[in-house]
Amino acid sequence: MEADFWHERWSKNEIGFHEKEVNPLLIKHINDLKLSKGSRIFLPLCGKTRDIAWLHSQGFSVVGIELSEHAVKQLFEDLLGDESIKPTVTQLGNLTLYTIENIEIYVGDFFNFSKEQLGQIDAVYDRASLIALPDAMREKYAQHLIEITAGIPQLLITLEYDQSIINGPPFSISNEMIKNYYNDDFNITELDRIEESLKGKVDADNVVWHLAPKT
Repeated sequence: MEADFWHERWSKNEIGFHEKEVNPLLIKHINDLKLSKGSRIFLPLCGKTRDIAWLHSQGFSVVGIELSEHAVKQLFEDLLGDESIKPTVTQLGNLTLYTIENIEIYVGDFFNFSKEQLGQIDAVYDRASLIALPDAMREKYAQHLIEITAGIPQLLITLEYDQSIINGPPFSISNEMIKNYYNDDFNITELDRIEESLKGKVDADNVVWHLAPKT
């Protein structure tokens, strides 16, 4: 699944993966990360999620990376509303950085994003990143995320469903896959499992995971 696929989805506004409200499982489980106010939370492949504004409203500093600049521009339009207020835009090599107070969103390829560019963060929140990627890219994603974040705690939300009924994205992630991607580096705890109808075609479980670094 190449970059052009996601650029086309955003340009055509084919973004069924975008939630119009803050994810209720984030609200329910953010405290499981045991973060203090002001902590810096990283959202990989963040799109224009409303979760960013909610995390910011809770006193957290948010940093994200998104491939589509179209998505990032929409994100800041939603965040700021008033057209007279605009984010600061900075070109940093192969990345473009959009910032307002305590929100930093990079535009670029996640797989080329470095630990030095990201800087120090306290936790990762992944709602729609792992499940957006096909199996061939998923392990590469998980390992790169661990590398650039130094294996800090994660709040991860996945989907589990019968993928023979419909194809992803979003893709179904089994317990065995989670262990394969993360067991070497994290103690893995399933926090929650909520059933939904995915695209009105198949029953699916939203599964919430807490990944705590192994010492």
